[in-house]
Amino acid sequence: MLLANHPLLGKTITGDTASRLSIRAAEDVARFSLRIDPASAPSAGAAFGTPLPTRIGGMVEAGGRTALQLGPDEWVLTAPGADSDGIADAFAALQEPHSLVDVGHREVGILVEGEAAALALRSAIAFDVEAMAVGTGCRTLFDKAQIVLIREDKNRFRIEVWRSFADHVWGILHAVSREIALGL
Repeated sequence: MLLANHPLLGKTITGDTASRLSIRAAEDVARFSLRIDPASAPSAGAAFGTPLPTRIGGMVEAGGRTALQLGPDEWVLTAPGADSDGIADAFAALQEPHSLVDVGHREVGILVEGEAAALALRSAIAFDVEAMAVGTGCRTLFDKAQIVLIREDKNRFRIEVWRSFADHVWGILHAVSREIALGL
């Protein structure tokens, strides 16, 4: 049912060769918010099947799973959708106090790719996107919408945004892509 009501279903923005920009809905994944004492991060990483990063903004990817540290005791975990129940079960067996919340129903992903990706994001994000290292992420604002921004590659970013703000973020990206295509 959630996929049928996906706010970005079927939407893609692919500029011409001059725009150097592609924007599309990301593949749906399982998403979790994890809060746990940093001293227990190794146990949580074992339960997740991927080590957790140990610095804020750090990201670890392995076996289709990604862990991004957003705060001193906060991580965002993503994995293929089919892994969702197994991850929940593994954390249910974890002995350390923690909070694991399935937020897959709440968020959607948007991929922003190409030579002009950072330029497009810079239009609505108030920090130097180009300065983000590859393999890092952060919580920030895109215009007035809270997002998690992940730099997956030099010219590839992923935005994780609440469903209720997805159309707003998409609309701004669409407008910016037209300006970039026109050389404005």
